[in-house]
Amino acid sequence: MFPRLAEQYRSVVDDLVLSLQALARCLQEQGRIASCYTCGETGENQGAAFVAELADQHLVRFRVSECGINWLESRNGHELVKLEGAEAIEELQRIANVLRRPLSSPLPNTGHRKAEGSCPPPRNA
Repeated sequence: MFPRLAEQYRSVVDDLVLSLQALARCLQEQGRIASCYTCGETGENQGAAFVAELADQHLVRFRVSECGINWLESRNGHELVKLEGAEAIEELQRIANVLRRPLSSPLPNTGHRKAEGSCPPPRNA
């Protein structure tokens, strides 16, 4: 049972890494500040760190690896929210939905508008 669960978790990590890479590329194409750094090979201790700027000095960081999944949101260098596990994935989905809105939709609480285009939905993990 435990080896099967470990393999399922590795699969979730691989799916999240691919989704984070795609989201970072899409946001960069829209002119947003976003990056995704990966480590390891697919299926072998792979992990990623995703960072995006929601507004001036308002950053989100999402890290995923075989050791865990976490979300950190900060403004002006001060931590606002820290989540782990399923809650972190749900928050990533919520923010990805916000960031994929069309140009005519202002971002909530920022007053900024998105660049042209929209991102495809993330892969289902």
